[in-house]
Amino acid sequence: MKFLAGILIIGAIVAKMCLFVVSEGEQAIITQFGDPIGDPITEAGLHFKVPFLHEARYVDKRILSWDGFPNQIPTKDKKYISVDTTARWRIVDALKFIQTVRNETGAKTRLDAILDSATRDVVSNHNLVEAVRNSNSIFKSIEEKKKKVEEDKKAGNAEVEEDTTGEIESITKGRESLSDMISAAADKELKAFGIKLIDVQLRRISYERTVEAKVYDRMISERQRVAQKIRSIGQGEKAKIEGRMERDLQKIKSESYKQVQMIKGQGEAKAAAIYAKSLSKSPKFYEFIQTMDLYKDIFNEDTKFLLTSDSELLKYLKSGN
Repeated sequence: MKFLAGILIIGAIVAKMCLFVVSEGEQAIITQFGDPIGDPITEAGLHFKVPFLHEARYVDKRILSWDGFPNQIPTKDKKYISVDTTARWRIVDALKFIQTVRNETGAKTRLDAILDSATRDVVSNHNLVEAVRNSNSIFKSIEEKKKKVEEDKKAGNAEVEEDTTGEIESITKGRESLSDMISAAADKELKAFGIKLIDVQLRRISYERTVEAKVYDRMISERQRVAQKIRSIGQGEKAKIEGRMERDLQKIKSESYKQVQMIKGQGEAKAAAIYAKSLSKSPKFYEFIQTMDLYKDIFNEDTKFLLTSDSELLKYLKSGN
């Protein structure tokens, strides 16, 4: 009984040394005295190896991620920015991978050097706007906005609009194209290590701290300039409105004055007619009225003059007349 148990234990030890399991997310390379032999084993399941002579080394066959360190990179238009990149990669040739970088730690070292270099080369050969924006669709939006403003002007309800077309720079590549260029450049070098680069993304772009304050100052300055422009347009619109209001007011005053003068003239004409009619009936009464009007014109508190008592002018001032 003990003999049988011993045989079973020895058999289990030998089986453990001869058999190995490859899981779904792995691939294996058989090495002999540290040197890889044969093709990679990519199928999941139970596999055999020669005990004491062969060793199974496992390599991940899933998609792996790489995160780079933020790098200070000058762009083509001399803007210093901090670029943080990330990438996805996988091992497509396990044998070459083991022979060159040996493990994922070695692969990460290679990825750091190659991807950082490719990122620096691509970003430094393009303007900042290429890394920030992905398309020129903003110009389409601006054109649509301009058309709407023109339609509003024709309809008479246009509002003050900010003209920003002169402040926007167009792009020729775009952020995704730069990512593809970095991926293509790095993938060529990584093939020698059995690595396939799936994609690269510019995860975050920020200004370098020494120029960040200057950039903010420039942004503030631009916003102030735009605000001043809007205020200027507003003052112009105000002047136009006030001008129209003054013109309308003068027109109303002129029409009112015209009507007043017409009514006054008609009244004076009627009064003169009545006056003339009444005076024509009595010449003495007419003479008396004219003399009284003359007194009003020549006599006041400071008037001093000498006339004879039989003066024709003063005949109505004598008693009994």
